[in-house]
Order: sequence, then C-alpha cells, then structure tokens
Amino acid sequence: MNNNYYILVINPGSTSTKLSFFKNEEILFQETISHSSQSLSLFKNIIDQYEFRLNVILDFLEKQKIDLGSINAVVGRGGLLKPLKSGTYRVNQKMLNHLKKGIYGEHASNLGAVLAYKIAQKKSIPAYIVDPVVVDEMEDIARISGIPELPRKSIFHALNQKAVARKAAQDLGKTYQDSNLIMVHMGGGISVGVHNKGKVIDVNNALNGEGPFSPERSGTVPVGDLAKLCFSGKYSQNDVMTMIKGKGGLVAYLNTNNVERVLKKLRKVIINQINIRGNGLPDCQRNWRRSNCSQRKC
Repeated sequence: MNNNYYILVINPGSTSTKLSFFKNEEILFQETISHSSQSLSLFKNIIDQYEFRLNVILDFLEKQKIDLGSINAVVGRGGLLKPLKSGTYRVNQKMLNHLKKGIYGEHASNLGAVLAYKIAQKKSIPAYIVDPVVVDEMEDIARISGIPELPRKSIFHALNQKAVARKAAQDLGKTYQDSNLIMVHMGGGISVGVHNKGKVIDVNNALNGEGPFSPERSGTVPVGDLAKLCFSGKYSQNDVMTMIKGKGGLVAYLNTNNVERVLKKLRKVIINQINIRGNGLPDCQRNWRRSNCSQRKC
C-alpha cells in the first residue's frame, strides 16, 4: 500500500501567486510568480483574475510535469469569510458562493479556495483551506478602537503567521501552545500579531487600513483628513477603498508594488550622488562608499 500523499498548495496574494507541490511534508517543487500592479489593474474585480491565475497554475503543473492524477488533495489559501477558528476546512459550494460574491469583502486570498476546488474537481479529489485570513482569536479588550461603532477586526495573514510561529517555537525548544511571540508578515500587506499560548490575541487589520503602510495598502492614516477626503465630493466610496487597499502605499507614491525595483532605483540614485559629491574626496574614501553601496550596506 502506498502511504505517500501528494498535495498541491496554492497561495494567491495581492502581488503574487505562490505554488508548491508536496510529497507528504517534503517540498518537491515550489515557485513564486510575481504580478505587477499594471497587469492586475486590467481586472475590475479580484474574482475576475480567476482565469489569469488558473493559467499560471496550469503552466506550473506542465512545467514541472506534474500529472493531475497523482495529486491526492489541493489546498488553497483561505479568503474573506465569516470569522473562523484556526484550522483546516474542506471547500464546499456555500464557501465558494461567498468568496465569488465577495460577501465579506474582496481580496486575492478569495481566489485560493476557488482555484483549489476547480483543479480538485477535475480528478474528484478534496480541496481544503487552512487558517484563512479571517481567523479570529482576538481578546475582547483588543477589539476596542476608541469609537464604539468601529470595533477592531481580525483580518490578517493567519496562515503564514501561524506556520512561522510554530517553526519559531520549535527552534526555541517549545510548542506553539507554550510560546509568546510577536509575528510579522511582510508582503502586499503587512500584519503584526501577538501570539499568546497558541492564539493570536491582538493583530492589525492588514486589509482595511490599520498598521504600517505596505506595497499596496495605505495602513493607518490621519483619520480626520480621511473623513474630509470622504466628504469632499471628489471620490466615491469605492475610490476611497481603492486608495486604502490596492492603490495605497508604494503604489500611490511610486506607481509600483515591486519593492526590489524601488530599491534598485534607489541604489542607483545613491551611487550617482556619491559620484557627484565624492569627487572632492580622497580615492580610498570614495571607493569605500561605492563598495558599501554596491553591497547594499548604504
């Protein structure tokens, strides 16, 4: 009897699609396909990216010569659903309907279950989601925002935070349930979570404008000025929400969500400034500056 299980894992994020193929707990293949803000701007709604992302996955399977018949299960990133406990959930039709309609909001993670189910359906195998972004373990005191009508919500990168937290606890010689950790996810959005004895008791809403700004999110902004912006008559509600998520952060300032590209341009500017200002310096000092900058030490 063959005790090996082959699992395809799909993680659609706001700036990329990450794919992995596992044999039990061993990664056989993995790939991260980045998507520019320009390419994603062609789609009006997140769910409209479905065919685009599906083709990315099928190309990955073909490239790695993975036969769909060899896969035992497909796992997708869990999206915006009602608040759930941490865990693994089998994808069903009700879940798909909620994600496709964006009943609880729109985000790239909504595509995870939809894509996983489509591929699994081809071979009548199960599709799952694990630790969706709506995992809610916040303590009541953490929900207090300062405005009773606006309680804080738990929407964050639960899948990654909890996975890395378990690894960190293991490295410390502890179990996740016995550890107190602060975890930070940095991607298209940024979330900072307080992990206490296996539960995330406080975390910023990384989707809807709380915490640090990121490649595509505004993060926390001056609320008084935001209120004036909303009632200025210049923008619709959808316009403002797009400023907060999708076209906020680096995209708003630099028209790109590619941090590496930004850093590369920044290094060129710094090196150019060194060349200009360094002409009056001794050769050894000028060369030292150039060397450090080329090695990303500046």
